[in-house]
Amino acid sequence: MTEKITSVQNPRIKNIAKLQQKSSERRKQNQIIIEGLREISLAIKAGFKIQSIFVCSDIVKSEKIHQLGTNVEYFEISLNVYQKLAYRGSTEGVIALVKPKNITLTDLNLRKNPLIIILESVEKPGNLGAILRTADAANVDAVIVCDPLTDIYNPNAIRSSVGCVFTNQVVACSSDEAIQWLRKNSIKSYAAALTAKDFYHESDLTGPTAIVMGTEADGLTEKWLKNTDKQLIIPMSGEIDSLNVATSTAILVFEAMRQRNFYK
Repeated sequence: MTEKITSVQNPRIKNIAKLQQKSSERRKQNQIIIEGLREISLAIKAGFKIQSIFVCSDIVKSEKIHQLGTNVEYFEISLNVYQKLAYRGSTEGVIALVKPKNITLTDLNLRKNPLIIILESVEKPGNLGAILRTADAANVDAVIVCDPLTDIYNPNAIRSSVGCVFTNQVVACSSDEAIQWLRKNSIKSYAAALTAKDFYHESDLTGPTAIVMGTEADGLTEKWLKNTDKQLIIPMSGEIDSLNVATSTAILVFEAMRQRNFYK
């Protein structure tokens, strides 16, 4: 490692802070920030290129750092500097500068009978992260984020996904591109909508399936409602007629999994 960085005014540290705060900087520099040993390890396993790692030796043991590889530029930082940068309350002492993967629809590797999650205009990184955890748990083929209002590699999305942004195939594209791609690949789309009349558990989700989810505030736009094969509703008996979008996604995805006998 190089000489320990002890000042938050260090140019490298100031750049990390800039990348954490601004999606425009992440796009401009083609770099993202990953915090935590597990998340960095998942990114490495998925083939992401680690450019440099910043280590607080007051927190993390050296043997754990060596597991991340030797062909990487390491910098030691003081506890004070790390605490200024750390995004999480429970920290592990490691932050990495990483080159993102910007995959497209044509890059997707699908099974013969794919299960896809499509999100329209997701705007809360926490919701995106929670849905990516569901996608990983269900081993879906891909998560397609249409007309996104949040950056896929937003630090909060990475944190709330506990690194599942790296374990899933995640694509950002326009709604028009996604609709055309679904048709081209003969994948049926099922829209979650409060106005739907068909219950989700009474619908056949065993074929090539895309579950399409809208925002919590407004649901799906007319474009998606008109271009999906079927609209589904989750029956609710309480006073409120809306579930969190991440919860709703999990319900629909695992119903599809149940119908597929969980791929057994």
